[in-house]
Amino acid sequence: MVKLWSLPRSSDDGIKVSDSVPAINESCPAICLSRMLMNGNILPPMSSQPWSYGNHNPMVSPGSSSSTFQNRKRRSDEGNNVYDIKRQRFHTPQLSSPAIHQSVPLRDELRRSFPGSIALPLLQSPAPEINGCASSSRDSWLFDHVELTLPIAKEKLSQQILDLFQACQQQISDLKKKDVCRAELQREIQQIFPQSRLYLVGSSLNGFGTRSSDADLCLVMKEEPVNQKTEARHILSLLQKHFYTRLSYIERPQLIRAKVPIVKFRDKVSGVEFDLNVNNVVGIRNTFLLRTYAHMENRVRPLVLVVKKWASHHGINDASRGTLSSYSLVLMVLHYLQTRPEPILPSLQKIYPDCFNPTMQLHLVHQAPRNVPQYFSKNGASLGELLVGFLKYFAIEFEWGKRTVSVREGKAMARTDGIEWRNKYICVEEPFDRTNTARAVHEKQKFDLIQEEFLKAWVRLRDNRDLNSVLPVQRIIGMQKR
Repeated sequence: MVKLWSLPRSSDDGIKVSDSVPAINESCPAICLSRMLMNGNILPPMSSQPWSYGNHNPMVSPGSSSSTFQNRKRRSDEGNNVYDIKRQRFHTPQLSSPAIHQSVPLRDELRRSFPGSIALPLLQSPAPEINGCASSSRDSWLFDHVELTLPIAKEKLSQQILDLFQACQQQISDLKKKDVCRAELQREIQQIFPQSRLYLVGSSLNGFGTRSSDADLCLVMKEEPVNQKTEARHILSLLQKHFYTRLSYIERPQLIRAKVPIVKFRDKVSGVEFDLNVNNVVGIRNTFLLRTYAHMENRVRPLVLVVKKWASHHGINDASRGTLSSYSLVLMVLHYLQTRPEPILPSLQKIYPDCFNPTMQLHLVHQAPRNVPQYFSKNGASLGELLVGFLKYFAIEFEWGKRTVSVREGKAMARTDGIEWRNKYICVEEPFDRTNTARAVHEKQKFDLIQEEFLKAWVRLRDNRDLNSVLPVQRIIGMQKR
């Protein structure tokens, strides 16, 4: 058996809660907490050094001459993030005058639990030593390198895919930078919500990250579900205002009111873009499911990476613009590998239902798949053959209007008449909560574009077997070396 990672132990990053702080009545609704928290300053002003952790901005209004965000020039690497306003709206905090300080809570009212929250022995990731930040070696599992020999390339296209993968795959150093920011933010957030825990999820941990990948964070308040339209949005609003006014290393915090609301921001120290959600715990579950798939067969990660790069280059890898999310693309690749006449991947949820039980307690999620063995497929198709086959499958074989992509079942399922699937152009089932991860594709024009790109890429690669015909390989690799 191949051990994919070792068992971590939980820790609370040294945050202690004062015993003298009175408890909140658990029957008090979230709105009561919000009124209590909106009473002034969180920390006294401190002198700050830009681009480093642990430094805070004085509480200032955007209209103040000392505001970090007042009249500053846009950095050349910021770009213009345009989002589909039909799907989500940005909210920039409107702050009151510096004398009132109503945007964040007072220090002696900070250390409170969100009503109904409990201490969670969830997965804790360490804070490695970067830029003077101390680390804990006890939980070094997060940065363990998984030994998985890359496949041998026997023809040009497969070698191009491997070259791209080796240049673009996320490095341990990239992951450490993300986790340093996570640890710093957890300390800040626990000043407000002491029982909360902040977790790195998504591509940063699931094995499918690239050097340029954004990072996803999940703030877990309690085991029970959180109402995303009310509770989660309210918590994120508080955190956005705190990030905006108090943390010098956080840039452009924006509240995005999507189905699962997030605060989107950039960490100046690492240069990484982050998306922070509240209690979207399905992200923790699917992180470890995908991590298991990523490391159980050596063709999976290179194939996923080249598909994501291709889709991004051709403008069909952006859910905020009505096309496919990276998560949907990963599920589509896994589904394709499961549905070959000789499967390259099994359905883990069917073979190991106890390891990937959607009702499993969160603190056990990371433990269950530790001993899932490496999978040995009799299918010897090369990476090049698999890429061409993947494009062909979704270009001309898959019945978009009748079928649903299901990694959970390991097959294309007939569509049901549920609201998640009715009148949708593309249906990709989330393996745990069974929602449609491709629901962003809600315009026929975008669906037609996606189909067109799959068809064009398949025809080009079928005819010339050269990755450069669909992707500027050397330019992408060169960008990674800068």
